[in-house]
Amino acid sequence: MSHAPLTWPALRHALSLRDLTDPSQGPHALQLLVDSLSTTLIDAWRCRAIHRRDAPIVSVADNYDRLQYAAASVARESRYTRYVSEDVMLRSHTSAMIPSALRALARTTELDDALIVAPGITYRRDSIDRLHTGEPHQVDLWRIRVGAPLSRDDLRAMVACVVDAVLPGVEHVVSDATHPYTLAGLQIDVKVGERLVEIGECGLAHPEVLRDAGLDPARWSGLAMGLGLDRLLMLRKGIDDIRLLRATDARVASQMLDLTPYRPVSTMPPVRRDLSIAVATGTTDEDLGDRVRSALRDDAELVESVAVVERTPASALSELARARIGLGEGQENVLLRVVLRAVDRTLTHAECNRLRDAIYAAVHEGSAAQWASRGAA
Repeated sequence: MSHAPLTWPALRHALSLRDLTDPSQGPHALQLLVDSLSTTLIDAWRCRAIHRRDAPIVSVADNYDRLQYAAASVARESRYTRYVSEDVMLRSHTSAMIPSALRALARTTELDDALIVAPGITYRRDSIDRLHTGEPHQVDLWRIRVGAPLSRDDLRAMVACVVDAVLPGVEHVVSDATHPYTLAGLQIDVKVGERLVEIGECGLAHPEVLRDAGLDPARWSGLAMGLGLDRLLMLRKGIDDIRLLRATDARVASQMLDLTPYRPVSTMPPVRRDLSIAVATGTTDEDLGDRVRSALRDDAELVESVAVVERTPASALSELARARIGLGEGQENVLLRVVLRAVDRTLTHAECNRLRDAIYAAVHEGSAAQWASRGAA
């Protein structure tokens, strides 16, 4: 299977992003969550901790193959994964650190009960809105031990322990789920008002994942859990816009150093722009979001959301309408709603037009164009 690799500018930009879970890159509340999770589980189990912080460029083998992802898995496609080459990629989940951690554990004779703690930034192609980002932070927590096999009851106890540590007093529910690297998988949701919000997933460590790392599943067993740290922090502090986690405004950034409730700095007015564009039929929301991020780079933080309002096939448009946007063969018309809003200031009219045109240039594939300030071209 051939994959489209990242351009060098896109790769440099991705690697330049600060990992908010890394203390060496400055303090952040996400680190407090990781510390709370690891301390709570270590105290409960009286086991040793193995802390991992690996480079974000990983082998496809560690990210997918050694975690039992099928060769034809949709997750491997370029529309979801940021490939550097055919065999190397930016990790799409912190689980990519687990195979190497298990191999290291297999080489030691000192530990027979350990908690692997692997936090970090991950890289995906995703849509743009107030809850999603293309570079989310996660943490993998895997208990690996020798002795009586760990069970689903142990897994449920782990879930309860984790939720109580980071979201005290919040009710949670679990439901059956399937993951390539686990058995008896569960999805973890918490109740927020009348709705359920997913915060992570877990399961019993797959015996083949252990065996591949050199750990005999007849002796070793494990509990595997992955949590979305950004979502947890937003729930803990009452934050409704994920961009606030990286905000540089001192009034916001100072509040990202603890776990106390967030105090809104101000409410900036949103600016909406509807774009009628031509794209290849079947272009996904995730692909459009990724194009916008790649085109805007640091200015992507000024985009609150990019949402597809309507898709219209060429056959449903008049000849005049197709000509207006330069709709070609194999393309469809997409009405894209862009919401621009800075978290700390009001955007000027000129800034909004510049951002609108940059987004338009990144997503529109028609032979005719409509620019904010110049009209049709």
